[in-house]
Amino acid sequence: LDADKHENDPELEKIRKERNYSWMDIITISKDKLPNYEEKLRMFYEEHLHVDEEIRYILDGSGYFDVRDKDEKWIRIFMEKGDMITLPAGIYHRFTLDEKNYVKAMRLFVGQPVWTAYNRPADHLEARGQYVRFLAQTA
Repeated sequence: LDADKHENDPELEKIRKERNYSWMDIITISKDKLPNYEEKLRMFYEEHLHVDEEIRYILDGSGYFDVRDKDEKWIRIFMEKGDMITLPAGIYHRFTLDEKNYVKAMRLFVGQPVWTAYNRPADHLEARGQYVRFLAQTA
């Protein structure tokens, strides 16, 4: 993927078609670009899950996604320009910026976006149950 050419990147278009990512927008997380910056950062860093996949493509800047492994230990994933991540529905995670305090990311969705984050504990949700069963099968 070429983050500088994301508007016309045939590889990105191929991924969007194959995975049915029909909706997208771009978010810039920085003090001067994101309204309620401090509040949003706290919200992103609160451990949560979604009932849909979370897809992020970093167009500029950098940050960290933290995810839980099968033993509940944190795994920190450094993301920078050109990286794409797909977090499965039901995985506990959080996001934070690095010392540059800036990231610009494309958010992709299948269908209309659902922004609901379920803070931990959310083990009663079907998406969490499906994810836990998936982990058990791969162990």
